[in-house]
Amino acid sequence: MSAIDLGAYDALGLAELVRKKEVSPLDLIDAAIARIEEVNPRLNAIVTRMYERAREEAQGRLPEGPFTGVPFLVKDLAQPVAGVRFTRGSRFFAEEIPRYEGTLIQRYRRAGLVLVAKTNTPELGLTPFTEPVLHGPTRSPWSTDHTSGGSSGGAGAAVGARMVPMAHGGDGGGSIRIPAACCGVFGLKPTRGRTPPGPDRGEGWMGLAVEHALTLSVRDSAALLDATCGYEPGAPYDAPTPSRPFLQEVGAPPGRLRIALCKAPPLPGNPHPDVLAAAEDVARLCESLGHQVEEATLPVSPSALAADFVVLVSVATALDLDEAERSTGRKPSSDTLETTTLLLAMLGRTIRATRFQQARLNIQALGFRMAQFFETYDLLLSPTLGLPPPRIGQLQPSEMERRLQELIVAARLSPILKLEPLVQAMAAKTFSFLPYTPLANVTGLPSASLPLFWNAQGLPIGVMLTGPFGEEATLLRVSAQLEEARPWHLRRPPVCAGG
Repeated sequence: MSAIDLGAYDALGLAELVRKKEVSPLDLIDAAIARIEEVNPRLNAIVTRMYERAREEAQGRLPEGPFTGVPFLVKDLAQPVAGVRFTRGSRFFAEEIPRYEGTLIQRYRRAGLVLVAKTNTPELGLTPFTEPVLHGPTRSPWSTDHTSGGSSGGAGAAVGARMVPMAHGGDGGGSIRIPAACCGVFGLKPTRGRTPPGPDRGEGWMGLAVEHALTLSVRDSAALLDATCGYEPGAPYDAPTPSRPFLQEVGAPPGRLRIALCKAPPLPGNPHPDVLAAAEDVARLCESLGHQVEEATLPVSPSALAADFVVLVSVATALDLDEAERSTGRKPSSDTLETTTLLLAMLGRTIRATRFQQARLNIQALGFRMAQFFETYDLLLSPTLGLPPPRIGQLQPSEMERRLQELIVAARLSPILKLEPLVQAMAAKTFSFLPYTPLANVTGLPSASLPLFWNAQGLPIGVMLTGPFGEEATLLRVSAQLEEARPWHLRRPPVCAGG
């Protein structure tokens, strides 16, 4: 039954077809494979195919779960799949085949999902656009001249183009919400500790990163979170236990909420008029639904947060490369790693322990200030991004910047250069694109990007809701309310599987 229109269903809808025996899991897998092969040549969202393995699993005995028989995609970063190459978007890891599976992958399988393929990601997930040297760029289904975002760019493009109704992603600085905004889908970053990071490490990016998914519907995101959340023994974090299943929040009345509209970004940036118009439009929509919306100012210094964020990411990158060298016995070089990755690692190795610890203390203090902020407000409303989706290559270093980076890396000039100010200057272009999303990462707050607005050029402009620590329930109730008021799944991009 390859004629199944997967694009007409969300993941829970497909699972219901399987339960009613109207289709078989193999029917769904074959349909997903056909849709991937139809549009992936134009988008480059899929980098590793697992088709035969998926077909075998679909014909076997699958676990009985909320998504039994539903095709699913895994981001090629953070969560290994046993026996399948694990590149992390890098030439250095291009041939690595892990023998074990991530805890989250195990929970996906228990939920009945069938893993069909792996999606593209920038090298080590370091950029908010997906243009790795190893695999090439992933493009938005709304315009193939524009980025799908990153670092879960392959997942965003695949779901946006209706290859599958949902796909795994991870978010360390916005990496679920950025591609959700660029590709016109729903993307929820859960509370820190809500989903498992193991089994080989207890956190990603010093606790900034958390794993979940990009989905067509809010209810899929909620049901998948129900299936995968819960403390992993040994992990350093645990999110507050929800009072009831997240799926029950979808359709539940949210009540009259007090929502803070924050247009000034927490990182340095000059937001584009389109993103401000989107936030203002959704603020009016919230008011029409009975909520109280008022403009507010965030308790944050953008320049200080930018400096601390660069410190944490650069130290994490240095640690990742050191671990890669220990585990493989191979030394990273410009032949196997991108220049920006090597430069960030160089900076990470120059940062003193006291500066690193100060950055951690600074963001912990910000967490307390945000907790006080949410004593006044139930939710924070802002643009997801500072710009509409940029064109492919637009956020890459200029030719002069690239040559300077290559010179520093080749000559190992870090001892005689002040690298942190240099990297800060280079990061300014990135922060102009994502001045809103990292706040939820450094504080551990749940945050979601909703596809509620398109600009005059037909590009999706995401709007973001962020809630208090542990309060995915409120986010999901309001997100579902907004989805019902403005059903985004009815809009199909120009590049869309099934025509």
